[in-house]
This record gives sequence, C-alpha cells and structure tokens, in this order.
Amino acid sequence: MPGSRPFVLLSAAMSLDGHLDDASPERLLLSNEADFDRVDEERAAADAILVGGNTLRTDNPRLLVNDPARRAARLAAGRPAYPLKVTLSASGALDPALRFWHTGGAKLAYTTDAGAAVLRPALDGLAEVVALGGTVDLGAVLDDLGARGVRRLMVEGGGSVHTQFLAQGLADELQLAVAPLLVGQAQAPRFVHPAAFPGGPARRMRLLEARTVGDVVLLRYAPKEPAP
Repeated sequence: MPGSRPFVLLSAAMSLDGHLDDASPERLLLSNEADFDRVDEERAAADAILVGGNTLRTDNPRLLVNDPARRAARLAAGRPAYPLKVTLSASGALDPALRFWHTGGAKLAYTTDAGAAVLRPALDGLAEVVALGGTVDLGAVLDDLGARGVRRLMVEGGGSVHTQFLAQGLADELQLAVAPLLVGQAQAPRFVHPAAFPGGPARRMRLLEARTVGDVVLLRYAPKEPAP
C-alpha cells in the first residue's frame, strides 16, 4: 500500500576477501557477463535504485536497465522505462556533470538542510532535492520513498550505505556475488565497515539461495531472519 516502506534489497559484488574494488583509479570488474545480466534483471524489477554520494563521485555510474526488452516490459506494465534513481549526500557535494543525472528517468537526491542549499541550484532541472533536516536518516528516506509509491528498492552501495542499512536493520534481502579473486589491499573499499550489527557476531542470517553464475557465486540472505 502507498505509504508503507519499500522492500529493501542490498546488492553487491565483492572479492573473496570482502572488497568492492581495488585501490587503482580504474574500476575492478568483479562480476561476469552473466552476473551483469542478472543485476540488470533485478534493476528492471525495482521501483527505485539507490547509491550513496561517494559511489557517484568515485564510480560515476549510470544505473540503467540496459536490456531493451526489459524496458519494454516495464512500459507495457504501466511503469516508467527506468526505475527512479536515488542518491544520498549529507554535504550536497555532488557534481551536476555526473552521468547519473543525465541518463535514465527521474532522479531524487536526499540531503540535509545545509546540503539542499548547495544541491537545489546545482541540480535545477536535473533532479528533485529533498532536505531531511540535520542528517540524512535512512528511515526518513524509506518513509518518503514509500509515500511516493516505491515498493521495491534496490541498494547498490557503496560500503558505507550497505553498512548503515544492515546496522539499522533496514535490509530485507542481501544479494552478494562473490568473485574468485583476492584484492589484498588495505586501502581498497570493503563491502561493509565496522559497525554494531543487530545480534552481534554470533547471529547467523537465514540463507535463501546459493548458486553459481558463471565463475561467481551468488549468495542470497534474509538479514532480518535468523538461521533455522
């Protein structure tokens, strides 16, 4: 029903040692073509896709549904061709030249009151800017997205955003594509950061699925549910 919080899916690809990327300027491709297509299918099923501001600055992603048939199916179902694209930035320091703003459909930026003073003129005509007060509270973000009719939210990072959703108990499903490589660099970004996660280190999540996708392994977990 409109007004209820969306189902939150966290999606990430990581190395065997838990990194989302290496420390080089070039993006490390952890997934393979089959897994990229799986992610595209998940994007097509989502009402909105969310990434943090740091991910926008470092990766400059477009976050599109790439398959024309999937876009056509969305349109045939009365949905926009592309999911709503969402980002978070407390500071409002987001470059209006980023590809995120110039591809796909509607965009939404959540920020603080101070950040909105920066972002609203910078993103005029590119995105709607929503000020959330002194902090960017994830619960407030989910409440606002629910009020806009977003039923399924796909969160694609980065590590800080994944950490916040998991630490606050806001993720309904976690999908991890584990690539068969080791990064081994202390400065490389990690899937999650240190945090006080619900239940602590002894709590085991329920495994929904484990399967191979080419040479990566897809692991699906229900973060809110304990293992049986």
